[in-house]
Amino acid sequence: MSDSGDASPDDVPPPPAERPRGALLDTLRVAVVMLDTSGRVLLWSPLAEEVLGWAGEHIVGRRVGGLFGPAQAVETTPTGHARLRTVPEPGEAGHILADLLRTGRWDGILSLRHRDGHSVQVETRATLLVDGDGRPFVLASMVETSRLQTLEQDLAALDALFDSSPLGVAIFDRDLRYVRVNQALADMNGLPVAAHLGRTVAQVLGPAAAGELTTLQREVLASGRPVIDLVAPAPRGAGHRSLSYHRLVDRAGRVLGISATVMDVTERMRDAAKAERARQRLALLNDVGSRIAGVLDVHRAAEALAEALVPAFADYAGVILHAEAAEGGELPSVPYTATTPMRQLGVGAVEWSPAVSRMLRRGQLVDFTKDSVFGTALVTGEPRLVCTEEDLRRTTFPDDPKIEAAVELGITSMLVAPLRARGVVLGLLVVSRSVGREPFDRDDLAPATELADRAGAALDNARLYVREREGALMLQRSLLPQTVPEPPGVAVAFRYVPGSSGAEVGGDWFDVIPLAGGRLAFVVGDVMGHGLGAAATMGRLRTAVRTLAGLDMPPDELLSRVNELGDDLARGQIEGWMATAVYAVYDPSTRRCTLAQAGHVPPVLVEPGPPENRDDCHARLLELPTGVPLGVGGVRFETTELEVPDGAVLVLYTDGLVESRGHDISAGLERLRATLSRPLHSLEDACDDLLATMEPGREPDDVALLMARLGGLPAGSTAGWTFPAEASAVRLARRRVRDTLVHWDLLPLSDVTVLLVSELVTNSLRYAHGPIGVRMVRGSSLLVEVSDPLPDPPRERNAAETDEGGRGLQLVARTSRRWGTRHGPLGKTVWFELALP
Repeated sequence: MSDSGDASPDDVPPPPAERPRGALLDTLRVAVVMLDTSGRVLLWSPLAEEVLGWAGEHIVGRRVGGLFGPAQAVETTPTGHARLRTVPEPGEAGHILADLLRTGRWDGILSLRHRDGHSVQVETRATLLVDGDGRPFVLASMVETSRLQTLEQDLAALDALFDSSPLGVAIFDRDLRYVRVNQALADMNGLPVAAHLGRTVAQVLGPAAAGELTTLQREVLASGRPVIDLVAPAPRGAGHRSLSYHRLVDRAGRVLGISATVMDVTERMRDAAKAERARQRLALLNDVGSRIAGVLDVHRAAEALAEALVPAFADYAGVILHAEAAEGGELPSVPYTATTPMRQLGVGAVEWSPAVSRMLRRGQLVDFTKDSVFGTALVTGEPRLVCTEEDLRRTTFPDDPKIEAAVELGITSMLVAPLRARGVVLGLLVVSRSVGREPFDRDDLAPATELADRAGAALDNARLYVREREGALMLQRSLLPQTVPEPPGVAVAFRYVPGSSGAEVGGDWFDVIPLAGGRLAFVVGDVMGHGLGAAATMGRLRTAVRTLAGLDMPPDELLSRVNELGDDLARGQIEGWMATAVYAVYDPSTRRCTLAQAGHVPPVLVEPGPPENRDDCHARLLELPTGVPLGVGGVRFETTELEVPDGAVLVLYTDGLVESRGHDISAGLERLRATLSRPLHSLEDACDDLLATMEPGREPDDVALLMARLGGLPAGSTAGWTFPAEASAVRLARRRVRDTLVHWDLLPLSDVTVLLVSELVTNSLRYAHGPIGVRMVRGSSLLVEVSDPLPDPPRERNAAETDEGGRGLQLVARTSRRWGTRHGPLGKTVWFELALP
């Protein structure tokens, strides 16, 4: 202050900041009224105008008694409780003024008349004051009761939340200090309420426990983004808490601080952890089941099981099986002893090292003593839990290098569960965990046992599959030729690949059948379907084809005869059986091949190039009449005859070689043709190359493959003549045969051959009355053929001692190695073979 008494500019207080709208007073709308002691209005505030509708110029200077309705006063009961008392004579305000003059104050609820006629309930606080001149006046403040009730309800709800809520509740100011804490949160923190007020979370819980919480509180205070149900470890390791933070803002938008709600969720987290463990175990069971369910090999199933358990369930896993069961043998039938051979099949590890390799080595024999953990589990069939190093060393036998490696790896726990199938223990499932992972406990025994039971059933199925498949394949291979004949001029290679769909075998077959005259018959067929029934039908069909081939029938007639026998051949099969086949006959002496098909895939003929470039090969699909499969009655087949270049390769196969999922068979046929369009120096290598071209996604069907290089007989290996039906034919035939045998250095066969030719030519002269053909072929044996126009085959009969003839065919049958007849387009042919000296 200056000496003049005037305020200097520095002493003038700054103007008050403009109060923001929406503050608490704006919500309450406190009206102020000033009265003299007679009840005349001296001051009427604008809020009074808003509450009652009367403007100040209409009220100031007037008495307000006419505005009052019934009045209520607050009094204290004898028990000390406050209650409202209705003041009599509501139209008179004198009672209120009298109380004011007597006590200096009055509190109560008034019912005032609004200007438009309705009543307004206001809670009033009136005080008797004295101005500077000593004159008394009344200052009253009024608030609508409806607004007060809302505020009181909010405050009551807040008090209830703090006082009775089981949740921890706190309010922080803008400096993130506690300004209000309920008892529940104080109990959670282990401190009284007073120890929280004015302090931060870091000061209450410690910097280590509150570091992240302080950062989180600052983010909520700055951004206004709430945090809902954030689960965090409780301080001092006392379970888990759920934290929720909200920023507090008043009605004017000013940030007051933040609120916090804390809930102990230790039980919830424990239940969630149990549920998650149960879910993981169920997922593990499903995963293991899906991995090993379709594996029909014991070794691969054991490997898949061990790999599925790491690291989902354990750090290391091993599958140990009875050695005989591991190879598809019988289930163990005698109790386990220390001498029972056990073999480690499947292994799995989170990380491989030399110590792990010593502990888990695929294929190694596993030894144990009777009273060891392994021995006890095998004998009793009960799972075992190993939790100490002492028990770990008793797992197999003392000083076992595998167990020493386990100790070196820091294994803390191990589960040993028997692998059972149909009540018999097949082996053991061994899983272990090392340092850094929660060890196994008793709760893990149940899922481990469930895993072992499922795995035991799957391993037993694989064991049975191995037995059934080996037996089925043995049956099928016994029905297929083990070797094939290779007469001069022909080379043969073949392959059979079993299907991959379970233990059921297929009905694919092939055969090479030697015929008279050095000819060969090639056949490849496929009985539709799988199983032992299909394999048996295949064996019957092969036998029927071989039998009918011995009658020297043309290919179309042979297929027709097989088709007629179909129902008998397929007995035991389901109704509606069918089979496809291709039958070919090749004559090396003429290099001609006749073929017929029964709904089969087309053969391929690989023709060599011209003499100047024999390696310029060309493979083509033979366009033969397809025909229908065997088993469809009432149809005929057609024979196709073609001349084969010397050195050409005939390829017969079944559809398993060219079929694949999702592709048309024409793509497989073209792939086959392209693979064969090259020089085939080795038929064995060519077979392997063809099998290598099969797509991985092909149908799981059998494959039969037969390749034959077709060549002619060596020069000078055949001789043939045609004689007229005259008496001189016998003499001429004898001379030509003898001279030829001398030329071939086969003089020891001269007498018997000349004798048999004389008998056959004589029979033709007697009955045929037409030209007589004689043909000789020198190959692996000596073949002689006598042909005539008579279609009827000769009949062998028993001649009496007095008969002059009828012994010719008897002589042929007894003297030759084998003999027979066949029909041709111009008549018949009688042939016989003699072994070369």
